[in-house]
Amino acid sequence: MTNIQFDQVELFKALSNEARLKILYWLKDPTTHFDTQRQGIEEMNEVGVCVSQIRDKLGMNQSTTSQYLATLQRAGLVEATRIGKWTYYKRNERLIHELANFIGTKL
Repeated sequence: MTNIQFDQVELFKALSNEARLKILYWLKDPTTHFDTQRQGIEEMNEVGVCVSQIRDKLGMNQSTTSQYLATLQRAGLVEATRIGKWTYYKRNERLIHELANFIGTKL
């Protein structure tokens, strides 16, 4: 079994919210879903999307957005990179692939 076995409950809790699912969907293809002029395309693909852009797209306040992102990060579904005063998020594709494989083979 993979390490995912130990994180099943946390992963499925993180996925049980529509806004968090939207975030994961948007982060799958950030250049389609976020303003690349506010952030360079290379930067967006390498380090992720700035939390303020995620907040703006969600239409929620900073606190709620940060809580959702923290939940996704605790579950391992997203990774955060801090650059100066900004935090950027991107998907953890390895874990998402493992989760898809787990669902396809074990559930």
